[in-house]
Amino acid sequence: MLEIIGATLTNATAIAVSPIPIIAVILMLMSPRSTRMGLAFLVGWFVGIVVATTVFTLLAGVIPAGGSGDSRPILGTIQIVLGLGLLLLGWRQWRSRPAPGETPELPAWMSKIDQMRALPAAGLAFALAAVNPKNLLVAAAAGTEIGHGGLDAGALIATILVFSVIAALSVLVPVLFALFAPQTAAKALAGIRAWLTVNNSVIMTVLLAILGANVIGKGLGAF
Repeated sequence: MLEIIGATLTNATAIAVSPIPIIAVILMLMSPRSTRMGLAFLVGWFVGIVVATTVFTLLAGVIPAGGSGDSRPILGTIQIVLGLGLLLLGWRQWRSRPAPGETPELPAWMSKIDQMRALPAAGLAFALAAVNPKNLLVAAAAGTEIGHGGLDAGALIATILVFSVIAALSVLVPVLFALFAPQTAAKALAGIRAWLTVNNSVIMTVLLAILGANVIGKGLGAF
């Protein structure tokens, strides 16, 4: 189990260090309904990660695993395709980066966050976690790894939960920070939001490039 968690740690980090959901939850935590919206967003984000990872873990079970020393061309091909998809997303992120001195553009829905209520906030978080193409590819890579880890049902569930908790830390920490130290959090979170807004494309490009190369390497090793 620990070996599988270690193997998917990069994947969990790639989900965790996603600037858009972090910026979204920070904006919610700075709104009049901060506590309710922040907690709702956290729940939706965590559930979305669990659902996406579980689905791909179960799908991985239908792929022939083979023995530890056997060639696994089907698994290897899937991992290479996933890795190439991650590299492509990284390239698109790099192409979409703002020019020097240009103000980065955030999604239009972020301007309406102040008007959201708890249920829509949870739904938005779920969509960002489970429907977003980048997260789907990362969850697919993690699920493939977990599904072929040879774990029993209990260890499988525990691994998915640990993976999801790690992936949700970047949303969990700001929410807890705002709950227990609201005055200190307000200034700190505003600074973090500004930095992430400017560096969003570069952060995601680096993460996706590293993760894509890692997944391709595992795929080549399966042949």
